[in-house]
Formats: sequence, structure tokens, C-alpha cells
Amino acid sequence: MQAKLSARPSVRRCALTGAIGLTLLGAGLPTAVADGSGPDLSRFYDQKVKWSACAGAETPDDLQCGRITVPVDYAKPRAGTLDLALARYRATGKPRGSVVLNFGGPGGAGVKELASSGNEFMDLTKGYDVVTFDPRGVGRSSPVSCGDGSQEAADATDDSADLDTDPRAVLRKLEKAAAQCVRHSGPVLPHIGTVDAARDLDVIRQALGDGKLNYLGFSYGTRLGAVYAARFPKKTGRMVLDGVDTLTEPLSEQGLVGAAGQQTALEDFVDWCVKDIACPLGQDARTGREQVVRLIDSLDQDPVPTDFGQEFTGQDLVGSLSQALYSAELWPALERALADLVEDGDTQRILAFSGGGAAPHTTDDTRNGSGARTGRDGGNGDGDGGLADDEDIPLDNVPAALMAINCADDPDRPSADSITRNLGRLRAAYEQASPVFGRYRLTEVLMCYGRPRGTDFIRAEVKDLPGPKMLLVGTRGDPATPYRWTVETARRLGDAAVVLDNRSEGHTGYASSPCVHRKADDFLLYGSLPADGSSCGQENDDR
Repeated sequence: MQAKLSARPSVRRCALTGAIGLTLLGAGLPTAVADGSGPDLSRFYDQKVKWSACAGAETPDDLQCGRITVPVDYAKPRAGTLDLALARYRATGKPRGSVVLNFGGPGGAGVKELASSGNEFMDLTKGYDVVTFDPRGVGRSSPVSCGDGSQEAADATDDSADLDTDPRAVLRKLEKAAAQCVRHSGPVLPHIGTVDAARDLDVIRQALGDGKLNYLGFSYGTRLGAVYAARFPKKTGRMVLDGVDTLTEPLSEQGLVGAAGQQTALEDFVDWCVKDIACPLGQDARTGREQVVRLIDSLDQDPVPTDFGQEFTGQDLVGSLSQALYSAELWPALERALADLVEDGDTQRILAFSGGGAAPHTTDDTRNGSGARTGRDGGNGDGDGGLADDEDIPLDNVPAALMAINCADDPDRPSADSITRNLGRLRAAYEQASPVFGRYRLTEVLMCYGRPRGTDFIRAEVKDLPGPKMLLVGTRGDPATPYRWTVETARRLGDAAVVLDNRSEGHTGYASSPCVHRKADDFLLYGSLPADGSSCGQENDDR
């Protein structure tokens, strides 16, 4: 799970995106892989990655890029293919294989993230090639888009008056937006869920030459890792899941959890900010919290222009706050950004919390020229889907992919009657959870409306794992993935799960806690697991 992201072209990570029509294979149970009991996948499992220097602005010299090809539809592998972008840092000594990273989202591009944060993972190169990828539908890997549908959906759910007086009109707008997503995303859209991404992971494992998948996943990446372990228990190696996502709660409940967690994080930020005489929210915490609400209301009523030609609204500010509050390390930058906004109407710094950047890529790409289609022929089986150019990645790719994947993984589809009947109760619950983030998060219960029902594989099958031990890291003050999800998921996964209790703040622990970092690396490199229920805290962070 990740804080919800913006559909506005100028604010990619600020508000929820539009709807996307999705279907998955049957009830979500994958077809057998290359074992004789399903379609022939040997051409995909016989691949080897060809690595070369990455191209792109400010790309580290030692980062290598590559690609693999996977079927769009594993049930019909001849019906079209797409390429997945990969990147790696090579092991400093003789490698024992690879460790594959997923940074979360869903909708986060791994290649760009590894290029910018690779120093965090250099200890792992003592024994592994450190590898990541852009999942299907994300980044350069056939990125999905909703076109104008992203903005139409965001606008539909932004209008509180319409939600109060004519919620069915809002639902009709969401259905229209869903159709836009289908038109703009191409053949990958019906096959974008985590079940298919887990199958891609297994093709990646084989292409890397590894007998088992060693894996480090953050936030949503923990969901992907758990699905892989359930689907391929005999191919699962050492696995660390940090910031553990829920496997059972519907999106509407996840939204409530997210709203409450972010409200707590915001209050902690305000408490910290008002101790500084330069804090733009004043020097009193209660007044500072009220100032945030007034600022959001003011921007909703009178948006300010941005350098991108779009207007910056209060809900866009909420989206930027949701990103900035992931880590206390970002608080000084957030304070400066709010000062620019409050004092000068300058949105440049606050937009930086929701911005992207060009992903590095291999220098010998054969591109399809569109960046948003899985096949040069539209996926009719005669062409292969090359990687998208950086400049062709749609500005709404992150939120479009986020909602597409989340809806693909969620089988709940309340009817229009049910939504209308329960909207008042839900709104009250969300506003009670957070006066700032409640409205923003409420849209989660609406955003899958008009899309086909998602898979029930995750809720029904990802439990009681028969595979090897895995390390689950939960952080007590995590605003996005609460600690109780770690406990609940560990109980669900069974004896395989070992819990590390990170008694700290912020989303995930690997980057912020030396203790978590050390224990995760010890397990991945040497197989040394901490005792189940052991903890990290300030007294342990002495590295």
C-alpha cells in the first residue's frame, strides 16, 4: 500500500486517479508454469538477461540495465508479449546469485528508484547482484494511462456537493473515466494485477539464473512477495517484507487506516514544526493544525497557478502532504515548501514531493515508440511490446497503475445502491479518522466502481505458506502500513513468518533504522534470522 497519488499532469502524486476496466484469469489462480500442465512458456523461461550500461541523466556509472520478455496473458502466451525494464548493481565479489527489490506502490518504477537510492543497498552487493524492475504497466514496461479519464475521475470525487446531492452522477462519471482508461492503456490492462506480476517475478528469477528467488520488498512489494511465495513455494529463497501490506482488508478499510495514520503523522510534523521560529504554521501546535485545514480549504476555493500551467488545489496539497509525511527526514524540506506556498504562493517545492523524473535505460533499446502499448500491433499476437521511451511515459502512469493494480487485487464491487446507501456513514467515518486526509481517502471506496471484479486469489490462497522462513518487518509508527497488518499477515502466512518489531516512526524500516537494515541484510546474506517477535528501537540503532 502507498499513499494515493495524483491524476493531475502537474501533480502526479497528489490525488486518486480514474478508473480502469480490469479482468483477471478466472478466479485469479494462475495457470501452471512451464511444467507441462499448462501453455508452453519455455520461450520465456529460456531467456537470459543481456546487461549493458544504462543511459539517462545522472545515472550511476555502475548501474546496468536490461530487459526480459513476458506474455501479456499467461493463459495465451502467443497472443502478445511485453518487455520489462530491469536494472542491477553487480556484486563486488563472486555473486551467489541475485536479490530482487520491489520498492512498493503499486505503481512505483523500480529502475528509477534503484538509480536514485542505490547506496542504501550496497551492503547486499557483498553477496548478490542487486536487481530491480519496472513491473508490467509501470514506468517503461508498457505503462498504463487513463488519459483525460484520470482528471475526470479526480474531479468527480473532488466535488463534495455532488457526493452529497447526487452520488449516482459521480458514479456515472467514474464509469466514463473507466472507459477512458481502457482506451488509453492497451492490452496489458486486463493482466496488470499482482498475480500476473508474481508470474513475471518467476520469469525474472529464471532469466537471472537463480534456482530460488531472494527478495526484498517494501510496502506494496510485501504483497507481491507474499503472492509469489504462495504461488511458487519451491522457488522461494530468502525473503524480507518491510512495511507489511494487508492481504485481507478491502480498499475501503485500507483507506480508513491510511487516513488515520496520515493524520497522526501530520500532527507529529506540526508539533515538530512549531518549535522552529520560521515555521509557517506559527508557534502553537493547535493553531498550526487549524492553519493546515484553512490552507487546504482556501486552495480548494481559490487554487494557485503552477509552472506547468495547471492549478494547484487544496486536495493537491493533501496529496503532496501524504508523500512528505512518510518519513521525518523529509520534514525540514516540507517546512520550507509550506513556507514558500504560504508566503509567496510558490508551488515549486511542494510539487517536488509529487514529482517524478526520467528513468535510466539501456543504450541498445528497440522501442515501440508509444510507451503505453504492449504490442506494436495492439497485442494481436504478431508483435512484441518494447520498452517505452522515458518521454513517452504518461504523466498519470503512477496513479493509473496504482488504482489498476489495487482494483485488480480486490474482489469487492459494491453496487450503486450499496454505495449510495452507505456513503453518509462512510464519510462520517473518514472525516472522524482525519479532518485533513478523510475526504481524500474516501474516494478509495469509489474508485473501483465500474471496473470488473478483481481476483480473490490473494484473500483465498495466500495463507499457511509451506515455503521457507521469511522476515516480516513492521514499524510501530508507520502511517501507511500499520504494525497490526504485520501481525495479522504473519498469523495468516503461518509458521513461515518471522516478525521483527521496529519500535520507531515512518513508513518501512530498512532505510531509517540501522538495526532493521542490519538484521535484514544478515538474513539475506547469511541466512541469520532474528527471533520471532524481537525488536529494533533507538537503543539498537548504533550502526
